[in-house]
Amino acid sequence: MTAIDETDQRILTMLEADGRATLAQLAQATGLSVSAAQSRVQKLEKRGIIKGYKAIIDQEQRGLPISAFVNVTPLDYSAESSIPDKLNNIDGIVSCYSVAGAPSFVLVVRVASPTALEELLNLIHRTVPVSTETTMILQTYFAH
Repeated sequence: MTAIDETDQRILTMLEADGRATLAQLAQATGLSVSAAQSRVQKLEKRGIIKGYKAIIDQEQRGLPISAFVNVTPLDYSAESSIPDKLNNIDGIVSCYSVAGAPSFVLVVRVASPTALEELLNLIHRTVPVSTETTMILQTYFAH
């Protein structure tokens, strides 16, 4: 594995802050030519260090103001490994993390209302044999 040098780190930091940064901006900030900056970005993409680019959406304005963490504990630990795949395509589940200790998984969910959250939890229970514990997020101070 090739090390990430200081110039690549600078490019990555800039793209994390603004995924729409132009090659000219990257070049100026790093002291590279535009073509050299482009080559660096392409190599970072090819190596899988840059996995993609996305828009950051204001979810409240999108109509999904309710966020929650859902702790998921399997009722049958022999089925634990299949749980993420079974939950993967359920609308409202943003991400699924395997964690140390109990619970086995933590989901981040985003829905339109408390009723929609209850419906999502019911769907999770119908999909996989688990117990859940939900913590609603009141405010996000920062997310990187």
